[in-house]
Order: sequence, then structure tokens, then C-alpha cells
Amino acid sequence: MTQLPTLSPVNPAVMHSLTKEIQGFSKNRLKKQCTRVTMVTGRKLLERRSDGGEEQVEELEEGSGCGFVEDQSLDLQVGVVRPFLLLASQDAAHDMDTLQRHKVSHVLNVAYGVTNLFPDQLVYKTLQILDLPDTDIISHVGECSSFIDGAREQDGVVLVHCNAGVSRSSSIVIGYLMLREELSFDDAYSQVKQARPSIRPNPGFYHQLQRYKP
Repeated sequence: MTQLPTLSPVNPAVMHSLTKEIQGFSKNRLKKQCTRVTMVTGRKLLERRSDGGEEQVEELEEGSGCGFVEDQSLDLQVGVVRPFLLLASQDAAHDMDTLQRHKVSHVLNVAYGVTNLFPDQLVYKTLQILDLPDTDIISHVGECSSFIDGAREQDGVVLVHCNAGVSRSSSIVIGYLMLREELSFDDAYSQVKQARPSIRPNPGFYHQLQRYKP
């Protein structure tokens, strides 16, 4: 008959020390978590996880941060793609001095949730487009191109903008050059990039434009 091994008794002092360490661990050694989230609508949320594992969510006011300093400087750089076609961020679209300096008469707003500040002085067209890879950006190129053409026929100057002037608006301008000037994607992208070096269509827009055959 096989004899079972004999278990050694646990030292009470060791057990007490281990129990005390476990009890103190959750309160003293767990790292608090703080995550800053920006929704597609522009809302900024702060998610906190407490020592006890409870999750709290609060909405941040503009200018709030979580462990870093936000860049509050304005982006007033305007890319001149054509004499009648400009590309910029919402900051430039909201700055009347910049608009007047570039003789802007029409504004094509393809941002989500960005208001038009000068409706009595400028001609606006607004399309609320989400900057998501699966958004069908090509479906908007024709309508936007017609607006740009209308402004050009009136000897106007169109400023195309989204929020940052990086993805949505640049994609529309690239699409316009491909549609109206029959440029290849590479040529259109290169010319828009030269006018505004910060452009960067999201991967979905980039691939859609690569496959675009006007």
C-alpha cells in the first residue's frame, strides 16, 4: 500500500506575515490608471481606475490634461494647392485675418461638428464626414468638386478644411485633382503634400484614393 507524503505544518509566523502582505498589497502597490479618451464627436473623457478597481468616467473641459501638456497653438498654415484652391485646418477657417489675407470667398467644411463662423461674409458648404477608415470618402468627391468648380467660375477662392487639415480635407482635395485634372493618385498626393506638408489621409482614405478611377 502506497504511503501518502506527510505535509509539514505551516509556521504561524510565516502565515501571519503572508496574510499581512496580501492585505496591504491592493491598497499600497496597485498602480492607479488614468486614461484620456477623445470621442469621434470631439468630446474628451477621462477614465480613472481607483485602488479598489472601481472605474470612474468624467468629461473634461477644454484645456484639461492627464499627465501631459496639450498643444494650444493655432495652426494657421494655409496650403495653396491652386490659386483658387486652399487647404487648411479649422483654425485658419475661423481666423478672419487669415481668410482675408488669402482672399477666401468660399469655404468647404468637411469636418464633424465644426461650425461656420462667418455665414454673412462667406459662402459655405458643409459635409459632416467622420475621419474613420471605413468612411466612404470617394462618395463625397463629386459633390465637393462641384462646389469648388462653382467658386472658381465666380473667380472665387475656396478654403477646404476639416478639423486638423490632415486627413478628410486633404483627401477631398486629392480626389478633386484626380477627378478634374486627371492626375494619378501619386501626382495628386505629391502636389497636395507639397502645398501642406502635414497632410496624412487615414489608411482607409489612402487606399480608397489609390483605387479611385474617375
